[in-house]
Amino acid sequence: MTDTPHFPLSAVVGADDLKLALCLAAIDPKIGGVLIEGPRGMAKSTLARGLADLLASGQFVTLPLGATEERLVGTLDLDAALGEGRAQFSPGVLAKADGGVLYVDEVNLLPDHLVDLLLDVAASGTNLIERDGISHRHSARFVLIGTMNPEEGELRPQLLDRFGFNVALTGQTLPAERGQIIRRRLDFDSDPAGFCAQWAEPQAALRERCTQARAQLDRIELDDQALAQITERCFAAGVDGLRADLVWLRGARAHAAWRGASAIAEQDIEAVAEFALRHRRQEQAPPASPPSEGQSPEASNTSPAQGQGQWGDMPAAALPTGARRDVPSWPKKP
Repeated sequence: MTDTPHFPLSAVVGADDLKLALCLAAIDPKIGGVLIEGPRGMAKSTLARGLADLLASGQFVTLPLGATEERLVGTLDLDAALGEGRAQFSPGVLAKADGGVLYVDEVNLLPDHLVDLLLDVAASGTNLIERDGISHRHSARFVLIGTMNPEEGELRPQLLDRFGFNVALTGQTLPAERGQIIRRRLDFDSDPAGFCAQWAEPQAALRERCTQARAQLDRIELDDQALAQITERCFAAGVDGLRADLVWLRGARAHAAWRGASAIAEQDIEAVAEFALRHRRQEQAPPASPPSEGQSPEASNTSPAQGQGQWGDMPAAALPTGARRDVPSWPKKP
């Protein structure tokens, strides 16, 4: 049976920050997943499903809100136990998500112990089950995507911190962009296969870019100079613990790989700063860096990466056709 087509990530209008965060998490799953905050109707699940297509397995697994711990981690196969008298492992959601995307809608409404367990496995890449007379270990490497509407309840700070990136979406979309979103959704609903075929080329380019970035990742050094900048800014932001430093450094390296670069640059550090700090920054934190002599406070808060677009300083020959450096460079309508 043919899989139902999913809306291509390359065809999603706007949400450039979120699309970048998702791609970086796919390039390096050790970043620890992405928590998306925002109201309903912001295409959060559409974006997560589109991300699955950029991974080798294309696997997309949803954790139901009412799932039990057994459903999540796996348990004893009762048929084998009762019928054959032997202990056999029955895979859970974590095993099915291996190599793909694990999507958790309304993660703030899940029991805390399940969220804690989920984040533990996401960080280690391994699920270990020792219960009901069985001991089993299996790979569970996936990109964790959690969504929540803060109006429906907060996630405990200890759990919030354990998500690598945090991106917030707002319900305010400009009229022209809203119209474009609706038009593409109507086109997809009327002919999903035809719409996906129309976007096949930009989707393939995006998939190839992520594949090349993953191959490049380990060749980029997590250097001391980048780490020094990050640790200073984490200290200035008043974050607790050291997870922000590690996630930020990994994210900067993934962004360098995304650009096709061979080393982490300042623009890579800036590109992921808000992803790593948004849910960890203390409200009364001092400014990250004071303005230099003769520089206005407003100028000192301007990111060096602003105006470069998401392709950064990638060589022109490596840019997808029509991509510009001065605008967000997600594929346009064919």
